[in-house]
Amino acid sequence: MAINISSRRPNLRKRKRSHALNTTNSTQNLNLQVFRLADGTKTRISAKEKRTLLKNQKAA
Repeated sequence: MAINISSRRPNLRKRKRSHALNTTNSTQNLNLQVFRLADGTKTRISAKEKRTLLKNQKAA
């Protein structure tokens, strides 16, 4: 089972208003993916964090 290690939260925003000025809240969830760390543990991190990790590993 994968562990959540990300501290990021879903993006909250207001939807466009109608002519009657009705607004509703909408959420955009994170793109969570399972990623295996170097020590073998499975973690659930966002795709943005995963891309950053892989980029830093290539540079090192």
